[in-house]
Amino acid sequence: MSVTKIISIQDYTYELPDERIARFPLQQRDQSKLLVYREGNILHDQFYNLTTHLPAQSTLFFNNTRVIPARLLFKKDTGATIEIFLLHPVAPSAIVQQAMEATGNCQWQCTIGNLKRWPDDKPLLFIHPDFQLNARLINRAGGIVEFSWNTPHTFAEVVTLCGDVPLPPYLNRDSEETDKESYQTVYSKYDGAVAAPTAGLHFTDAVLNQLETVGVKKEYLTLHVSAGTFQPVKTDNALEHTMHQEQVVVNKSNLEALLASNFSVAVGTTSVRTLESLYWFGVKLINNPESTFHINQYDAYSLPQGISKNEALNQVLDYMIFKGLDTLVGETSIYIIPGYSFRTIHALITNFHQPASTLMLLVAAITGPDWKLIYQSALDNHYRFLSYGDSSLLFLKKKS
Repeated sequence: MSVTKIISIQDYTYELPDERIARFPLQQRDQSKLLVYREGNILHDQFYNLTTHLPAQSTLFFNNTRVIPARLLFKKDTGATIEIFLLHPVAPSAIVQQAMEATGNCQWQCTIGNLKRWPDDKPLLFIHPDFQLNARLINRAGGIVEFSWNTPHTFAEVVTLCGDVPLPPYLNRDSEETDKESYQTVYSKYDGAVAAPTAGLHFTDAVLNQLETVGVKKEYLTLHVSAGTFQPVKTDNALEHTMHQEQVVVNKSNLEALLASNFSVAVGTTSVRTLESLYWFGVKLINNPESTFHINQYDAYSLPQGISKNEALNQVLDYMIFKGLDTLVGETSIYIIPGYSFRTIHALITNFHQPASTLMLLVAAITGPDWKLIYQSALDNHYRFLSYGDSSLLFLKKKS
């Protein structure tokens, strides 16, 4: 596929009435609606019946990242509020999990609200009943902030005690105490995301147990969702959009399960991006054994196209064995757009996304032009949209 053509983002928009945006979650996660799309056919069900729509011996790949309270609000003596939103760790490690385990101090790249009110030489102070958290601006242009605290707590514990849940901007409301639980999957494990992998919000322990009962396998990998997931496509030609980068962590079990699976289902677009990035890392290794696990925006279109899934993934597995690695940490800004050929998955569980977004482009890559029928059917049947909304199970549309 060439990336020199034009993809008009206007072809991937639709009218989303404000009242269809789910600003609060359902009381019971698995009571959400479920739209099932398979080869042009659409049916409607409830999420708790998910297992009835999955082929036997499917493998589901979940993103077990955990949302951190990434919004830190500091009050100045003047009364002004400086909002610091955590984006990416810088020190003592750029690896999210290690950065969250830091004690004493750390540095993060952040977006900073009311930045002009924060002089370079004036540290900010957040007073918690048990400790103090200091923030010092060390690179204004780069948004680099150094945090320090006078308690043995890890940084993960500090932000849990001091921060607010970073709800998506389109919900247009302040976070509430209940969001700390509801905006988190029941299987979340590793701190580091600033947005939830929302496809997983529908799963309950009951649904997970049901999957096991019918023989559906479960695998957990990690992609720390960044704030870029909410960034709209602002260029008319979607190919001119700059895709955000996110950190991924996978293990040998993920690779072995993906190699063994005859029907792989990604739970969420972040899981798709992780699995497809693994394939392309394998392709890079075949071409250059010294490659690093860093997938750029257009690697999937510029690298050789004829390598099989097994060949690419076995190359990654061999690389991990040779390097003595149990886990593999990488970065991806893979851009999945209409016309993309999926190498690792057969279906996707996902919510209903914002018009004219990179997530809509990914959905259209899976379903082809039928995305319009799917979204119109969801609107006609009163589905709830976006992060706290209803769900869909989309089977890959076969190439004609």
